[in-house]
Amino acid sequence: MDVKDIRIFVAYGDAMASELLVAALKCEPGFTVVGSANGSADLPEKIISSGCDVALISADLQDGQLRGHWVLRQLRELSVRTRCVLLLDRSERRGVVDAFRAGARGVFCPSASDFKMLCQCVVAVYSDEIWLTNPEIAYIVEAFSELVPLRVQNAKGEQLLTRREEQLVYLLAEGLSNREIARELRLSEHTVKNYLFRMFDKVGVSNRVELVMCAVNGGKKSDIERKTA
Repeated sequence: MDVKDIRIFVAYGDAMASELLVAALKCEPGFTVVGSANGSADLPEKIISSGCDVALISADLQDGQLRGHWVLRQLRELSVRTRCVLLLDRSERRGVVDAFRAGARGVFCPSASDFKMLCQCVVAVYSDEIWLTNPEIAYIVEAFSELVPLRVQNAKGEQLLTRREEQLVYLLAEGLSNREIARELRLSEHTVKNYLFRMFDKVGVSNRVELVMCAVNGGKKSDIERKTA
């Protein structure tokens, strides 16, 4: 895998599994493991001080279930730019949705994928992409479509999207295609594509899923704040 050196922190509840994962990552060209932990005690501080680029955090840590979600929320509140991947025992709707609400950039289920796929996940998240399987994208879109309002703000609380663009976000959250959105808004498909490209540029995202996620989070995304502050 042709990548530059990526610094990784591993937080895994199972000590033996953690050792095996760290050893495997250390053997992967382009990866450097800069720290590891099994519990959530002082974990946000450890991740910050390690200077890691990507943190792999299991949902259940040694000191309790779902402590990984707590760690994600702490890192988010501290505006840490480390890209986090939540490791799940099972890819279920609630766990996936809660992970992204807490600030994850990706979710990964080790029991359902191999190590090579995990490495691809690390590289993708490091490259500022979102990592989700198709079923997990469906979970996100379904959950987002249930939430209102869907709005995007910059760090100053200013709305980034027009009312028309917010309508388009609602339709994206419902899983509509460009053609279906065009029919719903009585626009040409070409116009819808132009709207999307302008919205991606305004918000600082690269795809439909990221745009909807930002709308649900009210624009609370480090990329948005860096671009519009």
